Amino acid sequence: MNRGYYWLITALSIPAFLWLIPTLWMISLSFQPNEVLARTTSTTAFGLVPIPFTAENYAALFSFGQTPMWFLNSAIVALGMTLGVLAVSTTAGYALARLEFPFKRAILVLCLVGLMVPEQAVFIPLYTMFADLGWHNSYHALILPRMAVPIGVFLMMQFFKSIPKDIEEAARIDGVGWLQIFWHIMLPLARPAMMTLAILTFLYAWNDYLWPLVSAREPERFTITLGLASIQSNFAQSEGLGRVMASGVIASLPVVILFLMFQRHVVRAMTAGGTKG
Repeated sequence: MNRGYYWLITALSIPAFLWLIPTLWMISLSFQPNEVLARTTSTTAFGLVPIPFTAENYAALFSFGQTPMWFLNSAIVALGMTLGVLAVSTTAGYALARLEFPFKRAILVLCLVGLMVPEQAVFIPLYTMFADLGWHNSYHALILPRMAVPIGVFLMMQFFKSIPKDIEEAARIDGVGWLQIFWHIMLPLARPAMMTLAILTFLYAWNDYLWPLVSAREPERFTITLGLASIQSNFAQSEGLGRVMASGVIASLPVVILFLMFQRHVVRAMTAGGTKG
């Protein structure tokens, strides 16, 4: 490796570290006693090294309140939404990419139009519809409205289009039906795109705040983002800044771990060809 490569790494590392400073600061504050953080003139309250060190903020966060329940609610909603989006997007994307049926072009146009409509614009019809069904304050009210996402359908449609037709035609010559082709051939080939869509959907569902705020009315159905936001002001006023920072770490930790575990799938989906699984 030449000297220019090391200079490039150094140049990129500096803005990356600056970008991470707020996150590192949040982690540091979460491990400091609230008594120390209450002293606004103390320099230790603003350092990146937690001195003195304590895990009391995390213990108190899970010992009191409904944080574990909110954590479980977010996991259920995020996993349910991810599975639903994968099911709808893969089937709809394959149908639009490979099958011929009436009004196919009109349906495709509607999907593209759906990309242009802000989700906030349909909150009132969604709220009214779920209120008439009596579904608010439930898991399916938090999951169902986000299962049919136009961007997921468009992503899978484009990926299925990139797969050579020779593979599908060879299977048809052998007498394989379209459902078996979809299940045994297309889905394995689309694994990188599906993994990317799953990760993005899970991240979006976990961090979603606006729709749970509209639909979830009781604390027992709050997600982690909504629950922590509802108690954040109380923490800041009575419990201390350390627990506010601890709640932020707890809310962001699962998505960080998820991305670190599956980031290679995202990179492969962006670089691999249609026939590479």
